Amino acid sequence: MDHPLKKFIRTVDIEGLRRALSENSSLANRGIPLDDYETLAHPLHRICDGVFNGEYSDEQAAEMARLFLANGAKVDGDPLRELKDTPLIAAASLQSDAVALLLIEHGANIFHPGCHGGTALHWAAWCGRDKVVKRLLEAKAEINRLCVQFKSTPLFWGVHGYKSGGEKNRNNQVECVRLLLEAGADKSIPNFEGYKPIELLEAQADIEIVNLVK
Repeated sequence: MDHPLKKFIRTVDIEGLRRALSENSSLANRGIPLDDYETLAHPLHRICDGVFNGEYSDEQAAEMARLFLANGAKVDGDPLRELKDTPLIAAASLQSDAVALLLIEHGANIFHPGCHGGTALHWAAWCGRDKVVKRLLEAKAEINRLCVQFKSTPLFWGVHGYKSGGEKNRNNQVECVRLLLEAGADKSIPNFEGYKPIELLEAQADIEIVNLVK
């Protein structure tokens, strides 16, 4: 399944995108497949996939996202559906900070529960995207909201991402946890299994983050 804009996105051909969108603005909201898979995602989501895969920079992705938005792309992508990611959640979880910040400025829904029922704040905390966490807190994201699947807070997700997200996901979770706590996150709220954030950590190995949540 091909898409007329896919090659322009892959090569960051801004003029090619501009020309194609001006000729057919409906393409700004037409789903794009990922590689050989037929599953479609909104163009604003697919742009973030390219950042995560190292195909282009976050700044280049934001430039493309601006062009899509200027040509009628819906900031929340497809109609909102629980457990389905919006472009903002995609940006927060795919290390595309510049796109996430752009979408927030354009009024993206910051409360929607996407994959696992996590909001953009859950995902930004899990992935250690401190700039996105800071901006979401400024936008009054729900700081102690429980995700759907694990019944855990963004703070819990931040600690869990630090411990279990793997090397590529180890980013600025410590700063995310600090920001959440400073904003009033409740570190005593357990997840669905009854574990509190501190119980995921080891006293010595994780001393930096332990000092924040103990």
